[in-house]
Amino acid sequence: MQPFIVEHLLGENVDVYCGGPDIFRGRVKACADNVLTLEQDDKYTHIAIDKIIAIWRA
Repeated sequence: MQPFIVEHLLGENVDVYCGGPDIFRGRVKACADNVLTLEQDDKYTHIAIDKIIAIWRA
């Protein structure tokens, strides 16, 4: 999934679903070493790529 994110979603605003009630939102800032980094309101969220169930443009 990492190559897909880097090639198609880098710099885009996305929603990320990892199961349960939580959906993570933000701009894709980086995707390396199997970690997706999102930025929103000057705060960063780091998500393990193997935990992502779905990702889509917001």
